[in-house]
Amino acid sequence: MKQTNRFLFHVFLWMAVWLMAWLLFSEDIRFLRNNLPSFVMQILVIAVLIYVTAPRLLFKKRYLVFGVVSFLLVVACSFLISEVPFSPENGMPPPQRRMPGVGPPLAPPKILIQFLVLSIAYVLATFVETFLFAQKKEEETIRNRNENLQMELKFLKSQINPHFLFNALNNIYALSVIDSNRTQESIGTLSDMLRYVLYECEQPVVPIKKEIAYIRNYLDLFQLKSSKPFTIKTDFQVADLSVGIAPMLFIPFVENALKHGNIDHVADGYLEIKVHSDTEGIDFFVGNSVSERPVQKDAVGGIGLENVKKRLEILYPKNHRLNIEKTPKSYTVNLSIRLNGTH
Repeated sequence: MKQTNRFLFHVFLWMAVWLMAWLLFSEDIRFLRNNLPSFVMQILVIAVLIYVTAPRLLFKKRYLVFGVVSFLLVVACSFLISEVPFSPENGMPPPQRRMPGVGPPLAPPKILIQFLVLSIAYVLATFVETFLFAQKKEEETIRNRNENLQMELKFLKSQINPHFLFNALNNIYALSVIDSNRTQESIGTLSDMLRYVLYECEQPVVPIKKEIAYIRNYLDLFQLKSSKPFTIKTDFQVADLSVGIAPMLFIPFVENALKHGNIDHVADGYLEIKVHSDTEGIDFFVGNSVSERPVQKDAVGGIGLENVKKRLEILYPKNHRLNIEKTPKSYTVNLSIRLNGTH
């Protein structure tokens, strides 16, 4: 809410209060005329609060100065209402004092009444300003946090995609030495995958069927570089192919399994991938053999795996469970993502 809108809100609020008091206690026009100075001073002190003291003192945590200035402002305005003849009653001589114990008790000084009236308006407006300022700061904090998360996610995905491209081009290069005809087929497969990465992965979620298609294409591309079949088993059981999931979550684990399983050089090497999904969640499993011979790592090895862990913490902080187990002969990953509720 802008300053002017907040100021008008207080103007109409106190206008309604004074009109209500007039209707309840007196319908004499003199009531409005006599209390008009109080209403004008209420609007004045509220305007000073909204446009001057709150933004320059209160919101900058200069609390002592704000308190002193506010007190002096209310006292000065109360004095003006009480001493300056705004209405005929102000110009009349003061009433005669009565003897103690005779007649009704004396009314409190007018300046005290005006001080209380202005203080109530000023304090109420201060509470409203403080509440709206705190709400605005909270919204800014949430917005900045969301922007930071989006920037981090984009950065993480920008690391994953070049890593995939690096591995895929290595596969195509190796294939070109073996069979030039298959090279064309692999380039077509790579083109489909890049189209998905560049255009569809910019969305926060994608249908799970596209993630599965991406995994299939990746495996096809991997198998094209060799004439011998690899022991790769896949099991995709998805009740709803349109269920949404954050893109590029599974493929880093598949990449890691292919690299460390070394199935293209080990006779008994294997790779097993499962994706099971229903309305409640998605379960992903990948298991691979572990090569006895050391695996040569590239310069960017491990980027995708670490990044997908960070993305899971950001995207599904309480809705996922990741379990990685490594033995001398196997390496397994179990990832469970709940679409409704928490683990």
